[in-house]
Amino acid sequence: MEDYIVRMEHISKSFPGVKALDDVPLDLKSGEVLALLGENGAGKSTLMKILAGIYTRDAGDIFIFGEKKDTWNAKIAKENGIAIIHQELNMCQHLTVAENMFLGREPGKAFLLNRGDMNKEAAKVLDNLHVDISPKALVGSLPVSKQQMVEIAKALSVNAKILIMDEPTSALSSKEIDDLFVIIRQLRAEGCGIIYISHRLEELSHIVDRVSIMRDGRFISSGSFSDYTMDSIISDMVGREIKEKFPHVDCKAGKTILEVRHLNAGRMVRDISFSVREGEIVGIAGLMGAGRTETTRAIFGIDQKESGEIFVDGREVRIRKPSDAIKNGIVLAPEDRKKDGLCTKLPVQHNISLPNLDLISDKAGKVIRRKENTMTEKAIDDFSIKVSDPGVAVQNLSGGNQQKVVVAKWLSRKSRIVIFDEPTRGIDVAAKVEIYNIMNQLKKDGIGVLFVSSEMPEVLGVSDRILVMCDGRITGELSREEATQEKVLTLATQFEKKIETKGEENGTEH
Repeated sequence: MEDYIVRMEHISKSFPGVKALDDVPLDLKSGEVLALLGENGAGKSTLMKILAGIYTRDAGDIFIFGEKKDTWNAKIAKENGIAIIHQELNMCQHLTVAENMFLGREPGKAFLLNRGDMNKEAAKVLDNLHVDISPKALVGSLPVSKQQMVEIAKALSVNAKILIMDEPTSALSSKEIDDLFVIIRQLRAEGCGIIYISHRLEELSHIVDRVSIMRDGRFISSGSFSDYTMDSIISDMVGREIKEKFPHVDCKAGKTILEVRHLNAGRMVRDISFSVREGEIVGIAGLMGAGRTETTRAIFGIDQKESGEIFVDGREVRIRKPSDAIKNGIVLAPEDRKKDGLCTKLPVQHNISLPNLDLISDKAGKVIRRKENTMTEKAIDDFSIKVSDPGVAVQNLSGGNQQKVVVAKWLSRKSRIVIFDEPTRGIDVAAKVEIYNIMNQLKKDGIGVLFVSSEMPEVLGVSDRILVMCDGRITGELSREEATQEKVLTLATQFEKKIETKGEENGTEH
């Protein structure tokens, strides 16, 4: 029998009204990467939080390095070499990168903190990850992708023997993902056991040795990755075959409803011009840092534009703040839905009604509950939001259902243009298809859709037209028929190629 550094047997866990885990097993060998797969709500994160000592199991046994652990909590888990990288960023925004990495184990003597040693050690870990972040930078000042790399660096800094990675690449660029995979292979070679949770199934072939699949809180199957196909993995995850990963409907595009002319806003939005027509999905592709999110923020009025014009239905509109955009029929489902798109501690009903108070209130400003209830019920029904009661807090919903709430609240206003910024980040394959179907339905309803994504197959599969950005500028436009991954990447790296050409002209080596 092979030695397992982790064995979990008959693990069960219930929350009020929900059986999260039902008799689930899991094992992990030294020096292997185990992919733990399943839809949102399958129980993966709950199982991992039990392994990390964050949750207490209701039943079952845990063995670490062959030793049965009757008493188990987060402190004991850390002492046994277990570290977890959470799907949701779990850092103190007001502290520096180094302070976050060494929180609770700061170097120093007595009550004196040795910031020099802390910054030096943090810099060493970040350098090994090939991450260009200052240890002294405030975490709150960093973009989501950089915060994710700090979360990864924090876990690696404890020299873990058992590393749990819950959606570690959901906010990373292709280059950052490649660097992370190098680190994972290095840790595997050093004997570290890694449990890897990801909805990006295309990543698995690069690093995974075995897979374990869950569905609805139960164990479904486990085995060598080489014994599975992508279709069989998806079938085990969702309990059915998904025939079309990127559903697309053909609609005749109507008149132009959004036109952006020569938009400038900071360094990352330079002379942006494009249009979106009725019944059309326009994708925006590009590498991380190309200016895609910044462009959506400028259009929606979050970031102030320096110059440029925005037209809706042929009429110029002045957008100085998000409320101006909303009044003119432009709405945004932001990249970080929990931080910018939802009030997670409030119920589904309040999240849907909050941006629509003017539609459901009387002249005195009092909410008419009947109108609020009708709006909420219609939104839940139209978008098939899986929730037992509209009074359930949004934080208790799966990622896919949270994203539906973000979209549903805006569509209650009969908006004209819907901007999606990374709408499928961190959600499972079945939930992604549901989001694509929502986008297709908007398209059939004559609504214009602007769609930002870092996943190339998604952009190619869903969009009718593709705008490609590089270094804050649109470097090309491709129709659905002519777009290929190679063409998109060529346009997405134009700035880098200019730098290389310039360096060659100057005799500089790269």
